[in-house]
Amino acid sequence: MSRNRPTGTPALRALGAAEVAHTVREYAHDPRSELSYGLEAAHALGVDPARVLKTLVADVDGRLVVAVVPVSGELDLKALAAAVGGKRAVMADKAAAERATGYVVGGISPLGQRQRLPVVVDSTALDHATVLVSAGRRGVDVELAPADLLALTGASTARLGRP
Repeated sequence: MSRNRPTGTPALRALGAAEVAHTVREYAHDPRSELSYGLEAAHALGVDPARVLKTLVADVDGRLVVAVVPVSGELDLKALAAAVGGKRAVMADKAAAERATGYVVGGISPLGQRQRLPVVVDSTALDHATVLVSAGRRGVDVELAPADLLALTGASTARLGRP
């Protein structure tokens, strides 16, 4: 993997500033695609969907929390709430998620967010040498080691996904 210059999105600037090895993976986003953003990325990049992670923002007992899970499954909201010591989790309002992260839905990255939110990464990410997350814009992902993702986001891990 190469070290890319800190340019572009806040996520890419954060990676560059931290001098973390990563690879930018671009693809032609099709707004008419019937696939979810993450599955579209996996398909377009020819990557196993278990290695492509989606970034979701949830409201856990009144506070925003970021969940990072494989695009091949769904987020288990009860597991997320338990992972952060909460009782109840619901998906965050789209506008609140965009305001807090500084990104638009479909391009939310766990890296370089406007507000530092608690992050929980699905533990299956650790099964791979590298994973892909949004680089902060639809059609652009970034590939990096899971350990670097955890370090840069201050994330904890838990089993959050379900098939």
